[in-house]
Amino acid sequence: MTAEAGHPANGLDEVVHQRVRLGILAIVHEARRVEFGYLRAQLDLTAGNLSKHLSVLEEAGLIEIEKGYEGKRGRTWITLTPAGGTALADEITRLKQLIARVEPGTS
Repeated sequence: MTAEAGHPANGLDEVVHQRVRLGILAIVHEARRVEFGYLRAQLDLTAGNLSKHLSVLEEAGLIEIEKGYEGKRGRTWITLTPAGGTALADEITRLKQLIARVEPGTS
């Protein structure tokens, strides 16, 4: 049974759906390009925890990580790839389908 034929929960992407990673993708989508420290503060994560989640998203091809300098200070910038934008949109679609099934008066 394909995700399209079954319950919308079957179509949720394990990489994207995890709370922190979904938050990362949403923030990067909104801002287009975000600095590591901003993400860390917004999601209230340690640097190590955020780095692990960014690695998962980068390995999946959903984000790009760019390291550089702003003045003499090292910076890490995160941007969404086209695949990341598609994955986020697909996840939101599935979540809306789930909500429609459980909200009173919508089914």
